[in-house]
Amino acid sequence: MTAYATVTQYAVTLLPETDINSPLYEITVDYRGHGQWAVTRHRQCMNHAGGWDWEPIPSERDDDWLTTHRFDLDTALRLAKEAAPHVTVNGITATEALARSARRQDGGVR
Repeated sequence: MTAYATVTQYAVTLLPETDINSPLYEITVDYRGHGQWAVTRHRQCMNHAGGWDWEPIPSERDDDWLTTHRFDLDTALRLAKEAAPHVTVNGITATEALARSARRQDGGVR
């Protein structure tokens, strides 16, 4: 018997994984089958225009919705990386959170 391992998710964030806030700013690229990937964050799914839409339950996703919210892996990773600096938590963007993290590591003021 042979066991198979398959990558089904990538985590994309501007903050290093050692930063306690990293998961808060995370976008995921999730495998959805048939070579298609979704760019997701908090049950929202990126569309081809770069906007975010609530992802309906599988039985409510029609072909038009799937066409506008699924990507090949390279495109999905590129879009997630482009969006990562703009993720905002409590009014603080990932870019600002990264700068704050760097200041803390350097012993600077928050």
